[in-house]
Amino acid sequence: MTALRPERESGADPYGGAGEQGTSDARRPYEAPGAFGEGRPGAEAYPTAGEAYHEPPAARAYQAAGEPYAAAREPYPGTEAPYTVPPYGTAPEPSAPPRYEPPADDETVALRVAGPPGGSRPASGASASPGRAAPAPHGRAARRKAARGRHGRHGGTARPGTPGPGDARESEESRPLSRVEARRRARARKPSAGVIASRVIGELFITTGVLMLLFVTYQLWWTNVRAHAQADQAASSLQDDWANGKRNPGTFEPGQGFALLHIPKLDVVVPIAEGISSKGVLDRGMVGHYGSEPLKTAMPEDKTGNFGLAGHRNTHGEPFRYINRLSPGDAIVVETQDTYFVYKMASMLPVTSPSNISVLDPVPRGSGFTGPGRYITLTTCTPEFTSKYRLIVWGKMVEERPRSKGKPDALVN
Repeated sequence: MTALRPERESGADPYGGAGEQGTSDARRPYEAPGAFGEGRPGAEAYPTAGEAYHEPPAARAYQAAGEPYAAAREPYPGTEAPYTVPPYGTAPEPSAPPRYEPPADDETVALRVAGPPGGSRPASGASASPGRAAPAPHGRAARRKAARGRHGRHGGTARPGTPGPGDARESEESRPLSRVEARRRARARKPSAGVIASRVIGELFITTGVLMLLFVTYQLWWTNVRAHAQADQAASSLQDDWANGKRNPGTFEPGQGFALLHIPKLDVVVPIAEGISSKGVLDRGMVGHYGSEPLKTAMPEDKTGNFGLAGHRNTHGEPFRYINRLSPGDAIVVETQDTYFVYKMASMLPVTSPSNISVLDPVPRGSGFTGPGRYITLTTCTPEFTSKYRLIVWGKMVEERPRSKGKPDALVN
């Protein structure tokens, strides 16, 4: 609080004078004699109030000589040495070397501390000299790292004394944990029962899918590869035995090959074995003969009867895959050790029950045949990749040709 002070009287001079009404002859401080240097050497160069200004003789001499005026060439009153000021138009001498301006960076044109021209980076552990900025880091990665250290991770300016996110994380990780915190963190890292159950279920689904894919690959591809190899081996062995005279016509053992089936339209050549066993005959890529009771059928050389055959339509060699494409008149040839038996396709039953064994009768029911004859019946599953129903194809013998006379026209053409 400012102290109280008496107000000045009206007309009083604040400097101690009497003012206009005062009778004192005291002057104001700036009016005292010698306030502006009266009586000093060169005081005539500084006029008092009301006097005209006169240039000093030195100035007039310089003007006469054509030199620029320099008031500082004359000594300032009261000084011992003159203060020299360069003439007008003369550039002052540089007191410091010019500041180095680095070229614009390709990466950024923002402000940054520039290093001295031609300078080198300070050695590791050396501190920069006082008052001199440290050189900019070299390389894009170094500059980004330095920017993160100065402005934080997201470019914001960090307050002095304020710990950043990295500092807080490091301090939290470095401090020792109590038992409660350690147990809590261990429980948090341990997966819950729901997570474990979901993982187990997912692995089961993946395993099941892989197994199903492998099974489908096995059924549709590998079984055919293996069955074709076994059927080719059986056909080669049968033809070798015929050439060497080791086989004689007659009764054959289950699984024993005794003939070859040719379907020229479908490009099928497959061995015929005794029996319709899946493992012993059909799964090995061969065609099986219904030769056992209650499904016993005739042999090709019999004078009358129905020669019944069964084969896979899909997988395991699939010899009857496309017999539904046969048309009436297409050739079906059975080759034995001594004879070629040529049949012509007569009719087809697209769908029937697996229990309909009347299709194997000596005069097959539904075939269109009206009396005894020499017939052939081909049976397989339908639709494809299922065994719910049966597909039946019938044929009638039209030629019996000994092997000594060569192949029939159906195999030659």
